Amino acid sequence: MSILFEHVLAVLEAPAGNFTLKNTNVYIADGKIAGIDHAPEAFRATHRIDGTGKLLIPGLINTHTHIPMTILRNAADDLKFHEWLFERIIPLEEKLVPEDCYWSTQLGLMEMLRTGTTCFLDMYLFTDAIASAICDAGGRAVLSRGLVGSVEGDTKLKEALDEIGRWKNRDNLSFMMAPHAPYTCDPGYQREIAQVAHALDIGIHTHISESTREVEECIAEYGKRPPALLAETGLLTDRTVAAHCVHVDDTDIEILARRGVHVAHNPASNLKIANGVAPVPKFMAAGVNVALGTDGAASNNTLNLFKDLGLAAIIHKGTTGDPQAVTAREALQMAWSNGAKALGLGGKIGKIAEGYTADLALIDLSHPNLQPVNDPITALAYSASGHEVELTMVGGKVLYENGAFPTIDAERARREVEATCKRIGLRD
Repeated sequence: MSILFEHVLAVLEAPAGNFTLKNTNVYIADGKIAGIDHAPEAFRATHRIDGTGKLLIPGLINTHTHIPMTILRNAADDLKFHEWLFERIIPLEEKLVPEDCYWSTQLGLMEMLRTGTTCFLDMYLFTDAIASAICDAGGRAVLSRGLVGSVEGDTKLKEALDEIGRWKNRDNLSFMMAPHAPYTCDPGYQREIAQVAHALDIGIHTHISESTREVEECIAEYGKRPPALLAETGLLTDRTVAAHCVHVDDTDIEILARRGVHVAHNPASNLKIANGVAPVPKFMAAGVNVALGTDGAASNNTLNLFKDLGLAAIIHKGTTGDPQAVTAREALQMAWSNGAKALGLGGKIGKIAEGYTADLALIDLSHPNLQPVNDPITALAYSASGHEVELTMVGGKVLYENGAFPTIDAERARREVEATCKRIGLRD
């Protein structure tokens, strides 16, 4: 399908990390952005979209989530982190089977597509079910099988490798290795996973310094803070995405910066579970690439990245007393090109530019909360909720438009998830 967005206000990236707005035509062919302003040679649109009064943006990129946990939304609220995870969430997860994760993934995809997210980095179990759900829907993701335990008696790493082998040739999927966290993987296991990731030439996805307890226990057991430990075991590289990084000191930040680690900032989840606020302005000053994540719907409790986009642009003003600590434009960079860079997809997604993959979202600017449209860029961070998204496409294929999901059986996804909730004890 060749698609023409006519008379649309497009967000284009300018030098020095800025953005420009242009009323233009955008041409989509063979899943890519084939032209901006001028039609490519021999282009014939099979589908025209009137962009009058609309804003065309790159699709948002969610760099840390656990999409099957959508099934556990609002199932464990207002709890301390370790109580939330070990006493409530894990016992529920142990009741899940692959089919549950397939339908919960489809439900999570519906929410992300509905709110303009076109690519995400996931960490969970049942990778086959998740990959199948994504491919059936037509989405884009980087998948990582969550790994916990030790080298002795491990079978999960082999399973993760088998899963990668089954799905690695899909254009819309790529993979990382995922040692869950320092408190769930011992150093020997961390080293083995790092060696496997290096051999496969893929990235690493892990949680670092999410809670004070994690840091204290790491120091007590290993005599080191989590970044120092993971640097020693080989897990910190320029292809590592470190989720959270809330409780870090200046030495930790220097380690992450020197190793080229990408930080996935999850402000809503960190606040809700009372883990705190990551020192994002310090990361930025040190040259660390900061991207955005929602975390799972069991802790956020949404996969709507607009929520975290707005928080990222606001909370650091309050924690630092500096209204420019993180600007709206810097937060948008986190959701777009910074996210693409973190996932190893820089130069492919995260921008509206010729040759880039057509992962795009169209926003209706007529919504009252966006009026008057004085600055569409800052409006995305400070005024939008995500529900102004009218259309979302991935690879040039429309996956959401005006309330409809053409590739997902939305009613069945809702029905199957509800049945699972009853089976695992979340419903009478």
